[in-house]
Amino acid sequence: MSDIPIRAIKFDHRDTSFRHRGGPPGHAEIGRTVDTALSETMGAGFARWEGAEVTWTVLYDEVIFVIEGELEVTAAGETHRIAPGQMLWIPEGTELVYGGQALFGYALYPGNWKALHGME
Repeated sequence: MSDIPIRAIKFDHRDTSFRHRGGPPGHAEIGRTVDTALSETMGAGFARWEGAEVTWTVLYDEVIFVIEGELEVTAAGETHRIAPGQMLWIPEGTELVYGGQALFGYALYPGNWKALHGME
């Protein structure tokens, strides 16, 4: 059991600490809000993409939901353009490229994916 009290927590992208994730060219950054200190079972946060292209293989199931702009995710030769009010589900093991100009939120499972893959 965690020592963290059980309560709902609201997060705002304007209050989130972001770290560099990609670029140049462009710029990409991620701010994890729900991390393993809050939950080992899931993770969540915000990201900002400003023209950067980042190649990655997801090591977790992920849901992306766009708040502003348009995110482009290319996987298996298909480009998905996600606009505000839309979501994209990406299964674990997907090789992809994130791109576009967007502010978006994400949720992932499992939240402790780094530890499970020996990356911590």
